[in-house]
Amino acid sequence: MTDNTKNVFLTVKDYTVSKETFGLYRDEKYDMLVTFPKPNALDLPKYYQSEDYISHSDKKTGLVSIIYQFVRSFTLKNKVKIISHFQPEKGNLLDIGAGTGHFLDLAKKKGWNITGIEPDDDAKKLASDKGITFVKDIGSLGKQDYDVITMWHVLEHVPDLDEQIKHLRRILKPEGTLIIAVPNFRSFDAKHYKRFWAGYDVPRHLWHFSKKSIRVLFQEQNMKVIQMIPMKWDAYYVSLLSEKYKRGYMNLFKAFYIGFKSNYLAKQRFEYSSIIYVIKNDKKSK
Repeated sequence: MTDNTKNVFLTVKDYTVSKETFGLYRDEKYDMLVTFPKPNALDLPKYYQSEDYISHSDKKTGLVSIIYQFVRSFTLKNKVKIISHFQPEKGNLLDIGAGTGHFLDLAKKKGWNITGIEPDDDAKKLASDKGITFVKDIGSLGKQDYDVITMWHVLEHVPDLDEQIKHLRRILKPEGTLIIAVPNFRSFDAKHYKRFWAGYDVPRHLWHFSKKSIRVLFQEQNMKVIQMIPMKWDAYYVSLLSEKYKRGYMNLFKAFYIGFKSNYLAKQRFEYSSIIYVIKNDKKSK
């Protein structure tokens, strides 16, 4: 990865936990933004210590949480449909960043052999109560073990991006499917809200991807994006949080309008607020 830390793109505040300010620097080669300074491994966990970090909680209080839980009931079913479409024969499924285990729980009920990775102990406890089995980390897994690997809004969190992608390539079966979902800083809602865009979520999000970012990063490991799928709900949810950061309160009507406009404009160049990338091993590169 190239070091273009002098090429500042935006200065963004951590609205969720620390209220600290971080820079976003453009990596021209990958068309990617990089959070700087990057917290070290010892400090990073403290930035997740908040009841507002919903993916690590099953709470159902507060407007944002209620909306998140409501939308999740739809998106979970869609996620399982996606993996079944691209990998019809059910086998071994690994979900990295499994959170409280709702996705793996549903996948298990649909016949998948499930495994999770989750660094947060509280979230892992809630998932374990659902019968989810965990492994410590990706480095401990064997070569070509998994038919499907999923990372739902997780790749942007990993400290060592290059190493993570190498491990993904190593543990995925030759005919397996890798599914990555990440925010898209090229979306209209990102451009509209700028430093208030909730999709930046610094410093928990260390990397901020475009379509080119994902394509080039995985090409370097002989993997190929075969399809992109929009996450249209994200435009509304992220806009709602962005309104809160910008105005100090949630303007539902404004958030809905920006979310709708973002999805409408995204049809032209597929610049949705968040995108699911379906990735396979590139046979031509063997």
